[in-house]
Amino acid sequence: MKILLFVILLVAALLLFAVWPGKRRDELRLPFYGRNYAHRGLFGKDQCPPENSLPAFAAAAQNGYGIELDVQFTSDHRLVVFHDDTLDRMTPAKGFVHDMDWAHFSALPLAGSEEHPPLFADMLRTVAEANPATPLIVEIKSRSEYSQTYLEELCRATLAELKTYPGPYCLESFDPRVVGIVRRQAPEVLRGQLADSYQSYRGIGVKAVPAFVFSHCLGNVLGRPDFIAWCPDERNWAVRLCAALSAMMVMWTALPEHDTEKLEKDYDGVIFQWYAPKPKYK
Repeated sequence: MKILLFVILLVAALLLFAVWPGKRRDELRLPFYGRNYAHRGLFGKDQCPPENSLPAFAAAAQNGYGIELDVQFTSDHRLVVFHDDTLDRMTPAKGFVHDMDWAHFSALPLAGSEEHPPLFADMLRTVAEANPATPLIVEIKSRSEYSQTYLEELCRATLAELKTYPGPYCLESFDPRVVGIVRRQAPEVLRGQLADSYQSYRGIGVKAVPAFVFSHCLGNVLGRPDFIAWCPDERNWAVRLCAALSAMMVMWTALPEHDTEKLEKDYDGVIFQWYAPKPKYK
């Protein structure tokens, strides 16, 4: 009986150690607190202007919103703003973004428009010209096959570009390795762990154990994130624990059909899409 109790207490202690978020840093949180963030810029369901285009980013900044966006490398390691791993949904091309060089990638039309995928540097310049105080949540895209060296370079390039930006910014990723790299490379920068529900991970083919690890923020041991960015589903015990331990809570992605007033009450920041909330709510 004592052995069983010891094992239970040990497992509980290990889980607590793994899930524990970073130390609360109120000064870093302040520019991001109580704000709505335009997901991939300000765009409509008709993709006019297209998501992740310079006009969408300019519109979000001009209307006073924060912005959430995604960065990744092309095959020649140009840092671009593009959400999907693949080109299929938003362009006429097929295949992975990381397999296409910048010259070909930059010529692709976004959603059949005259807009093209931008460099991260051009996005930053556009937003700074529209509203230099715009807070940015930058997601660093990752895949399981990316090596540690590749991710180190991707994080380093992202941070280097952000040093030219006059406004506040923070970094996030679904990959705990990335959050850990940001912790080492730029401990002074606010960092966040993105997480989806266990059911969602299983639905896209993730095996049971990694789905549990990712959905329950067990990778926090690597990055000790300042905030957790959680999906629309009910929070699991680990996410609730992070909130109880004073992690900042961000919600992704709020849609018109959600109870947006409740989301603003329950979360410190809301990443939204396809509606027009107040830029600040707290």
